[in-house]
Amino acid sequence: MTPRAYNFSAGPAALPLEVLEQAAREMTNWRGSGMSVMEMSHRGPEFISIAAQAEADLRELLSVPSDYAVLFLQGGGLGENAIVPLNLMGEKARADYLITGSWSAKSVEEARRFGEVNVVAEASKPYCGMPAPEHWRTNSQAAYFHLCTNETIDGVEIHELPFEAVPSGVPIVADVSSHILSRPLDINRYGCIYGGAQKNIGPAGLTLAIVRRDLLGRAHAMCPSVFNYQLLDQSGSMYNTPPTYGIYIAGLVFQWLKRQGGLAAIEAMNVAKAQALYDVLDRGGLFYNRVDPAYRSRMNVTFFLRDEGLNQAFLDGAKAQGMVQLKGHRSVGGMRASIYNAVPLQAVQTLVSYMNEFERTHG
Repeated sequence: MTPRAYNFSAGPAALPLEVLEQAAREMTNWRGSGMSVMEMSHRGPEFISIAAQAEADLRELLSVPSDYAVLFLQGGGLGENAIVPLNLMGEKARADYLITGSWSAKSVEEARRFGEVNVVAEASKPYCGMPAPEHWRTNSQAAYFHLCTNETIDGVEIHELPFEAVPSGVPIVADVSSHILSRPLDINRYGCIYGGAQKNIGPAGLTLAIVRRDLLGRAHAMCPSVFNYQLLDQSGSMYNTPPTYGIYIAGLVFQWLKRQGGLAAIEAMNVAKAQALYDVLDRGGLFYNRVDPAYRSRMNVTFFLRDEGLNQAFLDGAKAQGMVQLKGHRSVGGMRASIYNAVPLQAVQTLVSYMNEFERTHG
């Protein structure tokens, strides 16, 4: 049997082995029901119990208060770039957007289809940090303030958002796709967080949105009913057939996270994994990282070789040692190690050892 690779993919990404093994055991017969989860009616008691448990566990992990709706839907993170303004711009039809990388720039372009977008500030390219808050040009009349708190492509993460720089009363909306559940999050500071599941939650096809309920009921007339946050909340995310298997796997991941000790424990592990990689990048050898240290992502560690002619040799050697998906995004090049919750410390240690060896043989 071929051993499992150390998978550094940015998404769809690695899932916990325990989760995959449990799903395999339950594939054809979920808990004596005689059915696979993929075969169940989304309105039947079996799947209703799966969805209810998944929501309860997620609320526990993130300490989500009762005045927030937890929504499971489809469309992916990029789809949410349209779904958010369609639901939240309301009569104001204007919103503030902060650009810190490739994904927040995409969010701006999509939102402009539905209303007026004020770019609060844009980081210079190549993206390597967050513009200083004193240079932000905010609008106190904006329907919301949007940002991406972890830029998957560029490896930029906002660890501490300067909440005081956002005008009072303007809800903060965050794309948290690639670092949700990697650390504790104070949901009370946000009006809405959203993200695709395929990084730290589950398989591609499922999208999560957590929305403060006082922001519901503002949907634009052109918003499709299946993406209307209020209708989804009222129907328990069952307005139409949801991505049932994705919700099931997400629920298993939530339970796995609880067994690891919750988000504080998983954050400590993520800090250790990221630090091990950045230590290699900071010593001035063949590899380097160009992100401001204050904004380095713990989830997506981007790096480059000083001699780019060695790129393919590095990737080929990594694959030979069981490490895959290390090539950087096509728009920025270089390398990228995505070290989400399910990527074990041993995988990072193996990568670090290989980088050390590569430097000795190619330096």
